[in-house]
Amino acid sequence: MKLQVTLKKSLIGRNPNQVKTAHALGLKKIHQVVVKESNDAIDGMILTIAHLVDVQEVE
Repeated sequence: MKLQVTLKKSLIGRNPNQVKTAHALGLKKIHQVVVKESNDAIDGMILTIAHLVDVQEVE
């Protein structure tokens, strides 16, 4: 299963761990979209910044 992750809120002023997590997912700008394969590592990263992103399942 693939997940479409969209950055919805700014990274300015966020915890450095959250900023690094977003960058590791490939998200640097607001409204940027990346598609990632779902696995435990990616799911954990999404949970860390769940309040900043919007996630949808893609086929």
